[in-house]
Amino acid sequence: QVQLVESGGGMVQAGGSLRLSCAASGGTISDYGMGWFRQSSGNDREYVAIISRNGDRTYFADFEKGRFAISRDNSKNIVYLQMNNLEPEDTAVYYCGADRMFLNPRNAYEYDVWGQGTQVTVSS
Repeated sequence: QVQLVESGGGMVQAGGSLRLSCAASGGTISDYGMGWFRQSSGNDREYVAIISRNGDRTYFADFEKGRFAISRDNSKNIVYLQMNNLEPEDTAVYYCGADRMFLNPRNAYEYDVWGQGTQVTVSS
């Protein structure tokens, strides 16, 4: 089963940008739809962005308002989340997930594998 490791989180001021990476090992991500989710203290894990197996379909949560982009490089086994114009409300732990079924990828329970998460903190 594939293992996932997120990186690229950190602290940034409001209006800044970050690019998160999700590197896979032990398998190929081309078998999976991939998603980025986030979870802040006291809240459920919520979906941020989703990309289909070959990258031809992407979906974004309404709160992103065109600020985020998701991409994947199956040859390198990596998925990216580019986040621009960050807001303090974006502060959370961001998780990368792999979804083999890809029937309801907005639902975190469908995911087969998760990374350990990377912290994103946006200051005002």
